[in-house]
Amino acid sequence: MSNTQHLITPEQAAKYLSISVRTLAKWRSIGHPNIPYSKIGRCVRYKQSELDAYLSKYSHNCVGS
Repeated sequence: MSNTQHLITPEQAAKYLSISVRTLAKWRSIGHPNIPYSKIGRCVRYKQSELDAYLSKYSHNCVGS
């Protein structure tokens, strides 16, 4: 499988997003913002590509004139 994406832990995802692990857990619990994740048994995992998509969607660039 050459197109396999690696799954990352909530700790790695929180660090990648510059938020706390508790905030990420709260977001999963309330369902907002809706960042896709996988649950394998009791383990929660994220795809980095989905984190990138979330960041792209909610990033804003302001250019003042």
